[in-house]
Amino acid sequence: MTFIVFLIITFIAFFVVAYRAKKNENVYKFISDQIGTVYDKVAPYSYKEIRKKVKNLKADYTPRQYITQAILFAGVASVISYLYFYSIIWSIIYALLAVSIIPYITYLRYKKVYSEFIFEQIQVYATNVIMEYQTTKSFVKALEGVYSSGVLEDPVLTDVKTMLDMAYERGQIDDSIDFMNTKYPYHIVRNMHQLFLQVTKEGARDVSGSLDNMSLDIDTLVEGVYRDRIDREQFHKQFITYGLMLYLLVAIIQLLLGQDQYLKMIELWYIQIVLHAILLSNSYFLLNGEKYYNENVGGE
Repeated sequence: MTFIVFLIITFIAFFVVAYRAKKNENVYKFISDQIGTVYDKVAPYSYKEIRKKVKNLKADYTPRQYITQAILFAGVASVISYLYFYSIIWSIIYALLAVSIIPYITYLRYKKVYSEFIFEQIQVYATNVIMEYQTTKSFVKALEGVYSSGVLEDPVLTDVKTMLDMAYERGQIDDSIDFMNTKYPYHIVRNMHQLFLQVTKEGARDVSGSLDNMSLDIDTLVEGVYRDRIDREQFHKQFITYGLMLYLLVAIIQLLLGQDQYLKMIELWYIQIVLHAILLSNSYFLLNGEKYYNENVGGE
């Protein structure tokens, strides 16, 4: 009990110190800024860039939402673990573990938002290059038109500029196409570039039919990707519900055995190990589901 009181007092003291240190700022904002500072120091470059773009898209959580998420994770974890072990100590430990995975969940969510953004940009890039080419009859001129049109955003906009610089510097488009294909390995990008490469080298005069078919293929692909997002959203809700229900199977065991018999049973060390294994394996199952839900969005 002394340990629990110590934790509560430490938690309260942290908020008091945080508030007094930044008395002119909202305490939620102060905590968020401190966490962000730590992230900026230890996070890999790619993560920093993704996080920056998500913030620019205004798709990041507010400090209050992060605090609410932490409270929700801690509350659910403490209740479930108490139902397993009837131990406040273990409830606190599992609550802290649940809160500790929030940065990983945030990273997955950032990747999802970023990949959706990139796919939309690639769709815009491919569609507009095809439209520009039908007017200019030149791949490089089409790239110039798309670059100056204002329909693209970074990082795709900067990469198109790199393609143009490479094309003018080397006098051919092969390296530019290889660069873009490597940076964005989407089928729509590779197929479109392959067509323009053939047209440029073989000097085909009329490719309007092929370009029209490619535009239709892009529309079909985009429709499939957005349908997949809806399916993923439905799967995600069902998966979370199913995962939480797995945690509560222990309640059925207690109903079958009776609470008194269950309390005697969990005093055995090997039963405790089994219960910890159940909790951790269920948690791993949920994290894997979150990883699947947030990855490869916009993938073909």
